[in-house]
Amino acid sequence: MKKILISGFEPFGGDSVNPTERLIEDIRSHAFAGAEIRSILLPVHYDECADILLKEMNLYEPDAVIACGVAGGRTAITPERIAVNIKDIPPESSIADNRGAKPQDEIIDPNGPDGLFSTLPIRSMVTRLKEAGIPATVSNTAGTYICNNTMYAVLNEIRIRQQKTLGGFVHFPASTEMAVEKPSLPTLSPEMMLNGLRVIIETTIDQLNEHS
Repeated sequence: MKKILISGFEPFGGDSVNPTERLIEDIRSHAFAGAEIRSILLPVHYDECADILLKEMNLYEPDAVIACGVAGGRTAITPERIAVNIKDIPPESSIADNRGAKPQDEIIDPNGPDGLFSTLPIRSMVTRLKEAGIPATVSNTAGTYICNNTMYAVLNEIRIRQQKTLGGFVHFPASTEMAVEKPSLPTLSPEMMLNGLRVIIETTIDQLNEHS
């Protein structure tokens, strides 16, 4: 039985919802052949979010970690290719973490590599999402905010511990309810995003089974 750990985030940036919070709740009611799913909600705090996820990884010992976050403005589900070793919020940005922190040019791990690539099957994920009629593309930047910070922490932990665990990050667009106050915001329905997460998990399970 493969073990998959899924994470999502609480709302941030003045939004009342975060679609990944609903995703990790809804996915618990779905069964996956040959796999056990565990999900965890993370705070939008440097670096507490990463610390909580790493603690859960070490307790649960998953075969794969799929961290999820929202990227307002994107029009597709975007598995991330790489995380970079930096925390940076531009001084002109109105976005901070939920405690008001706005790090600039801060290294995540002084002893870590400049970048770490996802080990999730991101290309296969995109192919299968599109086959299911779900907009998807590989993203080559996870930004320098909480999502990148979390992705880097996960991959760095796997690297340090020399584990075979698959790990990476997937960004989801805003959900339809987030457009109530922002009518021009690109969105996907919660139902389509949940179906997308199912495809992502199934693709990951298949990858694990192929290499077991």
